[in-house]
Amino acid sequence: MALELDVPPISGVAYRLFARVVKRYFRGHFRSVMVQQVERLEQARGPMVVFGNHSSWWDPMICVLLARMFLPERKHYAPIDEKALEQYPILKKVGMFAVETSTARGAVQFLRASEAILREGGVLWITPQGRFADTREFPLRFKPGLAALAMRVPEAVLVPFATEYTFWDERMPEALVRVGETVKLEKGLSQEAVNKQLEGALAATMLELQQASCQRDALLFRTVLSGVRGTGGMYGLWHRLTGKKVDHTMRPQ
Repeated sequence: MALELDVPPISGVAYRLFARVVKRYFRGHFRSVMVQQVERLEQARGPMVVFGNHSSWWDPMICVLLARMFLPERKHYAPIDEKALEQYPILKKVGMFAVETSTARGAVQFLRASEAILREGGVLWITPQGRFADTREFPLRFKPGLAALAMRVPEAVLVPFATEYTFWDERMPEALVRVGETVKLEKGLSQEAVNKQLEGALAATMLELQQASCQRDALLFRTVLSGVRGTGGMYGLWHRLTGKKVDHTMRPQ
């Protein structure tokens, strides 16, 4: 079965080039990219939907980075707003497909294209909240498309994917990721119940990541990419001049 016409074929050359640019961006803007339980992605077989929270402009970029690192043999796709795709047509060549947001026609576009991708054994990356939302905003509210898709393609593997971007002890932030447990949908559920189960799975993954992030311990993660290091600014200058690391924690008197 061929993919629908509104899902352009992926250009291998464009995808590899885009992935290299993304990797360079992360190296230049983050101290590190660290992950937990990424083997859950590596071990998954068959059609897969990876669904994550959407707190930042970096979210699709980190999906590209990890897709290239851990699932290099798979074909990856993601929906994108139709107007945004018109503005950046290069994204058509790296697996992005257009949908109209907040319209019935857009919902049909999403389901038709996504089902075709999964029937072909592809990997679909989506942010079902459909908008930017703070990582501390609970309960989660998903658009209905993911639940509808999961019911139409019950053989698809459903994997929650939590991301967080936070500052620890250095000038540049950390990009943190946790891959959640594969969701096993109960039989006979309504679409509303499926939606709630998926929301709960992502919320649990996000909370697990938040707990690990609060400990500020890199040993709880697997570092998959190292970027800019050093405290920088006033503290970095003092360190370079004296060779001493400054404890710049502000403690109450």
